[in-house]
Amino acid sequence: MRVRPLLGAAAGAALLLLTGAGAAPATASVLAPTGSVTVDEVGRIAADGTVTLSGTYRCASSSGPVFVSSSISQGVSTTRHGIGGTRAVCDGAEHRWVNTGQVTPGALVAGAAHVEATLMELRTFSGLPLPSFHAVQGQDVTLTQA
Repeated sequence: MRVRPLLGAAAGAALLLLTGAGAAPATASVLAPTGSVTVDEVGRIAADGTVTLSGTYRCASSSGPVFVSSSISQGVSTTRHGIGGTRAVCDGAEHRWVNTGQVTPGALVAGAAHVEATLMELRTFSGLPLPSFHAVQGQDVTLTQA
């Protein structure tokens, strides 16, 4: 077995590690996510399965598009239903969000439920859009018949 090729590969790998080739881009720490999102305590459900959820959000800056997404679950089920998405404006002010989506009729009913809202930005790293989370909030809510 030849030792020289193995030593060369090991030395090359060590050199890459020492120069920081595997380090995260410097912009990642500069663009650290900040923001907040809330969920209103009452949501609406229509007979056809249309669910409307709402709340507020705040974010100060972004380098890519930002969205408020929401999902809902009910009871002991592990199924989460995605309920729409809203484009967010990151100007430091508090804004309202309202998401509407339709689930299979009967999948959710009026009563207690759990909502998770996420304030997420798509940032470009090495040419790829990757999610960066500004805030996540879980909230127990009451679904009322619309």
